[in-house]
Amino acid sequence: MPDAPALHIDKLQFRYSSGDPLVIDIDALELAPGEQVLLTGTSGRGKSTLLYLIAGLMEPTSGTVRVAGQDIHALAGHKRDQFRGSSIGMIFQTFNLLPGFSATENVMLAMMFSEIPRGEHRDRALELLKTLGVERPEAATDELSIGQQQRVAVARAMACRPALVLADEPTASLDPENAAAAMDLIQNACTENGAALLCVSHDPAMSERFGRRASLHELSAGTA
Repeated sequence: MPDAPALHIDKLQFRYSSGDPLVIDIDALELAPGEQVLLTGTSGRGKSTLLYLIAGLMEPTSGTVRVAGQDIHALAGHKRDQFRGSSIGMIFQTFNLLPGFSATENVMLAMMFSEIPRGEHRDRALELLKTLGVERPEAATDELSIGQQQRVAVARAMACRPALVLADEPTASLDPENAAAAMDLIQNACTENGAALLCVSHDPAMSERFGRRASLHELSAGTA
């Protein structure tokens, strides 16, 4: 469905156990293909939980999440893993790179569930790393600087040409100068690859970077 929204959420609710208060209660949220949106909220308000629900890593209590037209929770097992791997890129606060593996190997691993032919994985990884300025693609990621690790994380998120990139507090561990450079990198990479971006953060400096901003409170009230 090439014309489908990159993300469409309808009446999404999540609570950990029956009787618990709702952690997520979103009436509606939609991102157009290539659109970049900042989602704000104080720490502990469920921003990371929402990203896990969108990625199909957690099950909602009710409601639907569609990524590029596909209801991700209608898929199970390998089919969901495969869809996530091919359609969703994720950038974490702590990068979540595999230590002991090279930058190239970390990016190649992201393509395991994609439809990109296996014989093209290394070339694709090297091309992305070069474009994003990773100077030592064969070095283990734990031997790289924080800035270089961030670039590897972005390359990994873009590896499968995703429709949607989810960024979870991507600058929280960086100083202001490096945070600005990291967001330039993420936003430019999404633009160049045609991916929509949903970035969650409680950093007020982020607001000026996004033409569209929403808060979890606004979404719950049905005003976004």
